[in-house]
Amino acid sequence: MNPLNIREGKEEDFPALLELIRELAAFEKAPEAVTNSIDQMQEEKGHFQFFIAEYERKIAGMAVYFFAYYTWVGKCLYLDDLFVKPEFRGKKIGKTLLDKIIETGKAENCKKVKWQVLDWNKDAIGFYEKYGAKVNGEWMNCEVVLGKGNK
Repeated sequence: MNPLNIREGKEEDFPALLELIRELAAFEKAPEAVTNSIDQMQEEKGHFQFFIAEYERKIAGMAVYFFAYYTWVGKCLYLDDLFVKPEFRGKKIGKTLLDKIIETGKAENCKKVKWQVLDWNKDAIGFYEKYGAKVNGEWMNCEVVLGKGNK
C-alpha cells in the first residue's frame, strides 16, 4: 500500500491548512505576514482550492491554487503555495503535489501553471528547473495592501 495520499482539501481541513501556511511563512522568514484565519478562509472559500498530502495518514503538505486570467495567454492556474513539512521531505511529496497541480491545470484547459519562488530558496529553484520550469528573475513583485489604514 502506498503511504502517500494526495486528496482535495475540504473545509474541515482549514485548521490544518492554516497551520501549514504558518509553517511555510516561518520557513520563508516572514511568520508575522500571515493574517489569514479560519473564519476568513470560510468567507473566501470560493476563491481558492487546495490539495492535502498525507503520508502514513499524517498531514505532510499542501498545494494551494486558484485560477487566474492573464491577458497575454488566457486562463492559467496559479499555484500560490506548495509546502511539504521538513520531516516529510525526500519522499517525493512535493513532486506528487506539483504533478497534481499540473494535471489539474491541463484538465481545466489552462494555458500555463504559474507560481513564485524566493531567490534564496536554491533547493526549490533546482527542483522547479528539473521539472522544466523557467525561473524568470526579470519581473518584480508589486502589491498594495488594502484594508485598515489604507485609502
